[in-house]
Amino acid sequence: MNLKKITTLAVFLVSTAIFAQDDLSITPFKKDLTNKQVLDSIKATFVHDNIASCIDSLWMKELASLDLYNELTLDIKNINVDEKVDYELPTALLKERLKKMDEKSPFNIEWNQGLENVIKSFLKNRKKSFERLMGISQFYFPMFEESLASQNIPLEIKYLAVVESALNPRAVSRVGATGLWQFMYQTGKQYNLNINSYVDDRNDPLKSSNAATQYMTNMYKIFGDWDLVLASYNSGPGNVAKAIRRSGGQQNYWNIRKYLPKETQGYLPAFLATMYIFEYHKEHGIKPDRAIANHFATDTIMIKNAMTFKQISELLDVPVAELQFLNPSYKRQEIPFITGEQHFLRLPIDKIAVFTSNEDKIYAYVQYEASKRERPYESMLATRDSIGGGSSVSRVKYHKVRRGDSLSEISSQYGVAMSDLKKWNHLRNSKAPVGRKLKIYTTEAIASNDKKMVKPDTISVKESTALASNTSKIFKEEKVVSFKDVVKYHKVKKGDNLGEISDKYGVAVADVKKWNHLKGSNIPLGANIKIIKNERVVTVVRKEVKGNKPALDAKTETAVASNDTDSEATENPKDYYQVQRGDNLFSIAKKFNVSLEDLKKWNNLDDLNVQQGSKLALANTAEEAKEDEPKTETKIVEYKVKKGDNLGSIARKYNVAVTDIKEWNDMEDNNVKLGASLIVSKKEVAVNEPKSSKKEIIAANERDEVKLYYVKKGDSLFSIAKKYPGVTISDIKKWNGIKNESLKPGMKLKING
Repeated sequence: MNLKKITTLAVFLVSTAIFAQDDLSITPFKKDLTNKQVLDSIKATFVHDNIASCIDSLWMKELASLDLYNELTLDIKNINVDEKVDYELPTALLKERLKKMDEKSPFNIEWNQGLENVIKSFLKNRKKSFERLMGISQFYFPMFEESLASQNIPLEIKYLAVVESALNPRAVSRVGATGLWQFMYQTGKQYNLNINSYVDDRNDPLKSSNAATQYMTNMYKIFGDWDLVLASYNSGPGNVAKAIRRSGGQQNYWNIRKYLPKETQGYLPAFLATMYIFEYHKEHGIKPDRAIANHFATDTIMIKNAMTFKQISELLDVPVAELQFLNPSYKRQEIPFITGEQHFLRLPIDKIAVFTSNEDKIYAYVQYEASKRERPYESMLATRDSIGGGSSVSRVKYHKVRRGDSLSEISSQYGVAMSDLKKWNHLRNSKAPVGRKLKIYTTEAIASNDKKMVKPDTISVKESTALASNTSKIFKEEKVVSFKDVVKYHKVKKGDNLGEISDKYGVAVADVKKWNHLKGSNIPLGANIKIIKNERVVTVVRKEVKGNKPALDAKTETAVASNDTDSEATENPKDYYQVQRGDNLFSIAKKFNVSLEDLKKWNNLDDLNVQQGSKLALANTAEEAKEDEPKTETKIVEYKVKKGDNLGSIARKYNVAVTDIKEWNDMEDNNVKLGASLIVSKKEVAVNEPKSSKKEIIAANERDEVKLYYVKKGDSLFSIAKKYPGVTISDIKKWNGIKNESLKPGMKLKING
């Protein structure tokens, strides 16, 4: 433990020293930079940790589910303590264990038939639920015990939160009781829990635990019995007082139970049964799930500016689901900044170190995002008061959609709304059409001036045309993207099935069956399965520029060329930049509107140091060169073996070598089977196909997005969801119309994403 503390302190001090020397200017951000570029620039200077995320995202989505809370609440409400349950637990053994629990607890834990029935019911029907609850409890119980011990309250009351909320801080009952301890609105206000549009302290584990402890203290002063304190917590002290009077003044829970509300009648038995199962879970074969997190591995920091969970997630690389789990009291996934109030953010300890070391940069990014909010009155005043009567112009840009792009990423890159992007390009859904150039309108500020500004040594195309008489043809090259079906073959190996093969090539199982004329899902070992893939092909087309231009002298040609490419300069700068005196990597990235990480990757740089006079690549030239290469496709000829054929006669017929036929068909000897299909020719053909239609592109896109999974022996919904990042158990249930979690081997599941 001491070694861990020393290591953490050393990392913190080193990161502080590094940032103290960093000359990055954090206050002014250029308006023409996109969110992603600003975020990348800031994060490039952060201290990066290789420590794993505190909590698994799939766990988070499961914890957010209220299924377990609803099931336990319904059980307690409808429990019949007088109904015997058939479960193998000897009464004598149960009495002995309850007696041991009673000896070390201030609660009156005595055997009765009703309590035995509830314990057996939970053991028979809720074993899986308690395994999950015990995993979650490892995070919450230390907080509960600290709060209870501070007021000298029995520590066993921590099990009450299991009965109340199934340890879900966002649980809300049908009557509005909220949080781990299920406080009503008025009761929460009475115990100083803050509840407003942004914050609900009833969901805060620490604050709500302190309020629950105070409530228990007050109720014990009234009743003097912990069993009755729990009954009053559920139904209110007034109902307990009425039950005591109706029973003739008896003050034992089991004597007044029949006079209490129906839900409260099963409340204390459910609490004692929960305590028993937590104490004796090993004896009943209940194995707790792994701890989702440890409270000691987290810490808090006071927030000095309003910020959203999304911003924190992007800056610190912490999943939003994890932030929700650690900070459940913030209702809108946003931490407000209110004068006179303090708000804290809980994070894993390693992320606290990153936050504190880069606090100024984090708040600078938050302010930069806030400055982009539309302020019509401020912008009108700024326009009116700007020097020379500043104005703005609208420019059109084009973005070529590549495989993996999404509309949200494209809109974020150019700082425009996704709804506008869809409207400008007449898109009906939110899928980015691969290969298409999307039109994007951007607004840029310009300074108006009465005098016409002309750069020295430049000349317009119109003026240059009038300078000479002889003409010459000018050509330009354009890249044309098309999609072509390419036939591939997969040789079936041991253990292969249609689901795995279709997943490997990104195609649907139904298509594989259709291409290979398969009726069932069985495929013979060694068979060659035909796969048709729709692949992206880039071809270069040479076009003549309309209108003849005169031949110019060298100086004038340079001027014309600079004018012709001026409109594209902002989007397509030169491939390389020579480092000048005073340059640094950050200033170059801002100058050419690229991210710092990309600049480092394209030039194989490990740090931010650059030498004067060196050349830096400003684009991924390797990818562009690969894209410019001519694409080819393989044309395959098949031959069906007839009676009397042999490998030599077939080779002579198609003028190929026997060794080639054996290689193409993975043959080990010269034997051929009657009726078998053999590949007898493979030719590489250059592709120069016309651009595919919009419908074909969208169809290919959609085909790539839907996946099918065939259930194997031992699979569960949780293990399958874990294989597909971002997919939850509830998603799989919804896509496949599944109501329960039972799966059968061979079952086909849709994975839509």
